[in-house]
Amino acid sequence: MTPELARRIAFTLGALLVYRLGSYVPVPGIDPQALAQILHEPHGGATLRRLSLLSLGLKPYLFAAILIQLLSLVSSRFNAIARRGDAGRRAISRYTFILAMTLAVFQAVGIARALSGIPSLAGEGGLLFVTSVTVTMTGGTMFVIWLSEQITQRGIGNGLALILCVGIVMDFAAETVATVELHRSGALSDGSLFGLAVLTVCFVACIVFVERGRRRIPLEFAGKQVGGRVLPPQQSQLGLKLNNAGYFPAIIAPWFFYLPLTVAGLVGGGQDGWAGAALKFMQAGQPGHMIYMVVAVAILSLVYTAFVLDPEHAAASLQRGGATMPGVEPGEATASQLDHIISRMTFAGAAYLVAVLLIPEALIAYAKVPYYFAGGSVLIIVCTVLDIEAQVRGRSLTG
Repeated sequence: MTPELARRIAFTLGALLVYRLGSYVPVPGIDPQALAQILHEPHGGATLRRLSLLSLGLKPYLFAAILIQLLSLVSSRFNAIARRGDAGRRAISRYTFILAMTLAVFQAVGIARALSGIPSLAGEGGLLFVTSVTVTMTGGTMFVIWLSEQITQRGIGNGLALILCVGIVMDFAAETVATVELHRSGALSDGSLFGLAVLTVCFVACIVFVERGRRRIPLEFAGKQVGGRVLPPQQSQLGLKLNNAGYFPAIIAPWFFYLPLTVAGLVGGGQDGWAGAALKFMQAGQPGHMIYMVVAVAILSLVYTAFVLDPEHAAASLQRGGATMPGVEPGEATASQLDHIISRMTFAGAAYLVAVLLIPEALIAYAKVPYYFAGGSVLIIVCTVLDIEAQVRGRSLTG
């Protein structure tokens, strides 16, 4: 291990520790004794258990990033900005940050208003309480965004993914303990526990297999003269991932439904109105939720892949580099062939994502299997680990 790699790993671990410690800092104005009492109630503390300055996390930023990317697809102005190189990337990053802060403020206001409705928890509540909670929780999101950028620049791996993984790993630990307790109490037999372990291993192995999978397109480079020598024709490959959308559809899809319904619930109707009824119908395991996830994940996968992989841009890059696909004319014919290949791969990747997200949910809802490991969470961890592995290998070779 090179000194540079060791320094980056140490920085990453330190930054993640800071984030984890920050997740225990409570929001201001909360009565600690009342909070402790609610947390000890069997049904009253599930939501408040995560209440801290960093409760909003990175989801407002991720949602904003997806919206900006969607705008880049449908708006020629945003598309032109995105293609301006470093200046364009800085502009897009600035717009993303502004939108993320707007979403964070809105979500923090909703949380603060809900907390102020619990007199024993928020004391007198009022405008000062709502304002302080909104400011501090929004500031917490700004801090997490900054910390993730520092990890990406000075650490190892993607900062956004690593911070998401911290919370997921802690949830996995609690879920594993819950499964073991079911076994100890006799509610889960030895065979069932072994079956769950095998199922988990197979589930993770399948995700790793697909995420490592590549469609390799053969390329040919014509011979050319460099200086006083002639380079012979060469062959290479263009590797395309099956799942180019990664884990972003799994994170963002719920927002497109739950965020508007949450707004509707705050404006009018509450839990007893139509918005509350829709939320109940869209709970995990319900048919409405599964149908929505199939449609939303498929659309997000198609849109995100179209943004990442532009066949015309890829064909132009190949032509500039002197590369051709065997039996395919450069230019428009190459773009058409790439579009055909990418389209088929995108549909396969969308089907894979839907299966990863819904299989664990279906096991719990219909097979009554106590399988608590969410498919989206497993996907995030696998993608993050593979990314870290690739970066570590690359820095070790270059070091």
